Amino acid sequence: MLAGWVDQLLGFADRARATIQSSEQYPELIRWARNEGASLLGEDLALAQALTPQLWNQMPLVRCNYSPEPLAEPDPLEPCWCDSGRRYRDCCGAVVVPGPIPSNLMWMLALKEWRGERLRQALDAGKAPPQALLEAAIISAETGQLGRAQRILEAFFRLEDWSAVPEASEPAFELLTDVYQERGFTRKKADFVDQVVDRGPPFLKGAALERICLAFIDADNLADARAAFLRALKTIPDAPSLAYIETMLLLHEGRREEAGSRADFWLRRLSRRPDIDPDYIGFLEVLADDPVAALAEQMVNSEEELAEPLAILQDMLEELPTAEPLDYEYNIEGRLEYHVSERHEDDYTRWQDFFGIQESQDSIHESVTDPWPNAQEWLGELCQHPRWLDSPMVLQELAMALAVRFGNLPWMIPAFFVPIATRLDTWLAPVEAANESFLWQDGDNEVLFRLGLSLVIGMERGDVMRSRTLAQRLLRLDRDDNLGLRELLLEQLLREGDNEQALAMVEALSDDEQHWPGLTIGKALVMYRLGRLDDAEQSIMAVHRYNEHLPGLMMQASPRREVHADNVPEPGSRGEAWQYRVLMRDQWVSTPGAIDFLKQVMRRLR
Repeated sequence: MLAGWVDQLLGFADRARATIQSSEQYPELIRWARNEGASLLGEDLALAQALTPQLWNQMPLVRCNYSPEPLAEPDPLEPCWCDSGRRYRDCCGAVVVPGPIPSNLMWMLALKEWRGERLRQALDAGKAPPQALLEAAIISAETGQLGRAQRILEAFFRLEDWSAVPEASEPAFELLTDVYQERGFTRKKADFVDQVVDRGPPFLKGAALERICLAFIDADNLADARAAFLRALKTIPDAPSLAYIETMLLLHEGRREEAGSRADFWLRRLSRRPDIDPDYIGFLEVLADDPVAALAEQMVNSEEELAEPLAILQDMLEELPTAEPLDYEYNIEGRLEYHVSERHEDDYTRWQDFFGIQESQDSIHESVTDPWPNAQEWLGELCQHPRWLDSPMVLQELAMALAVRFGNLPWMIPAFFVPIATRLDTWLAPVEAANESFLWQDGDNEVLFRLGLSLVIGMERGDVMRSRTLAQRLLRLDRDDNLGLRELLLEQLLREGDNEQALAMVEALSDDEQHWPGLTIGKALVMYRLGRLDDAEQSIMAVHRYNEHLPGLMMQASPRREVHADNVPEPGSRGEAWQYRVLMRDQWVSTPGAIDFLKQVMRRLR
């Protein structure tokens, strides 16, 4: 009943808005209500006449500098304000409106329609109610008008007195930061968040610090994430959301037991508060018992239409039987090689009918495609055909798809990646036990190496030691490093600040590997961090010889993105340089003075 009233009210109010904007005269509006408006309310003329003055009183008028021109509500015995000629008591005053009329409805509808200069003038007037700005921005964002949403929200936060921000400011803050992120305005986003942290009231400052903390977690910058969390804890110590954020942070830091104990602390603390949703208390109980399983379940359930097939896949992976042995044989050169069985080939062909994405993943640096837009189809089919999980080729593509979606979340590793890694362990065991050459190019060996690469990437952030151990095993088998795993291991060591281990790694490189730009740009950073500036400069000069594009791309904050179709760019090309920038730039930026040093060396080269 109420939903029907809301639809009627919105339709009537929007047509009333258009009528007012055409003349900005009340008599024209009341004439429209009698002649046309009643048809929008089921021919209820009395209701149309009763609503019209109330909507007029809300409507911003251009001729009044975007203020309304309200009518005074008549006394019961005075003439009605709908100009019917009857007393107010016997006319509009006797009408029962079926539901509430939002106080900012007409402002919201006007903001939704105004464009260009008219919208700018309305926003600059500073008279729009905050809730109307928020609702208009939400409508704009949901309909893909991100620039318009940004413009409206920036007006929302054009504040002289930040201590008096309205209640709607927290969702407005969340939406504006999302819009900045979606449009690629990272500098604007950072400046806005800093402004809120510096000037906002505690509740809004806390929301900003939470957002900062989550951004640092996503970027794997755990030290700054911890600092932001502690600031948020000091600012809004009783915020329920901090329980969830602290648990995530502790899991990213590898402190699983402490994550459970802190979740239990928050459970006991928040259970005493009558204002906390019982469902959230129930979630905290599960979180305290097993934080990894709780967050994994929450993540799966949050996937909307994918929740059910992901849950089924999780169960399938958990119940995977011991892997059947693969077919290995010695080739004429006496080297061990794997051959895909006819059954696995057939299963992979059927999988490809639904998955439909050919991965060309010869590099660790970027993923070529996003398989998730059609995930409902391929996940559904996989759940109906569990035997497909026996095929290494299917597992490789599945692991890479899961890495794209969940690879930076530690709590997803046990559910999705460990079962696949266990299966690969079984398949690699006879190869390692034979202690024979197992080359990338022989037979179908490449399939197992690609599966290993997918798991290394998928577990890199969530379980770095397991990822690193697998990468080292693959390197012992593939000494030519066709996957580029040494670059990944070097980046991991740099990210962890283990400069001595990184130095040992780069000093052990072969003469041929010394010419790989990704390793050499990493070596330059190792030398800079250890104060060996001459060696760092020599490495930068070597990088410039191998790929002249790489130093420039590494220095630039926002260079033009390089797109390459096959993910295997030519050596020395800008595409190759872009891949190494993606891999290594975060470590250069996070090292104080490193980018400036790189710029100085390049200026001397020129």
